[in-house]
Amino acid sequence: MADEKTQETKLDSKLQKIIDSVSELSVLELSELVKALEDTFGVQAIAAAPAAAAPAGEGQAAAEEKDSFTVSLTAAGSQKINVIKALREIKPDLGLKEAKDMTEKLPADVLVDAKKEEAEEAKKKLEEAGATVELK
Repeated sequence: MADEKTQETKLDSKLQKIIDSVSELSVLELSELVKALEDTFGVQAIAAAPAAAAPAGEGQAAAEEKDSFTVSLTAAGSQKINVIKALREIKPDLGLKEAKDMTEKLPADVLVDAKKEEAEEAKKKLEEAGATVELK
């Protein structure tokens, strides 16, 4: 892989000799070289952050910090009876009529200020029943 990179980029022969010399060093020697370069030039070598660790957007950061969520039913889907059953399973205090009304007057908040685990479980049950759900 190192050979591929050196062939792709055209380097001055002086720089190529340095790269060749460094590639022959052991890990211990390379560590000593880095330390010497840091001391000589007054810099510090740090590992670059991987691309996947890019900072999250403002919306994502806010969602990660939240400790209470609102589960909102946005669409009941074609399996409305299954969604009604799932709603009654999530909220046992709902009667059949209240659960049916909730599937017809959308969007409807199913759970408000729920813990993350509870909200995700409710979302999963409703989605398995065929509903479209949003966590806020």
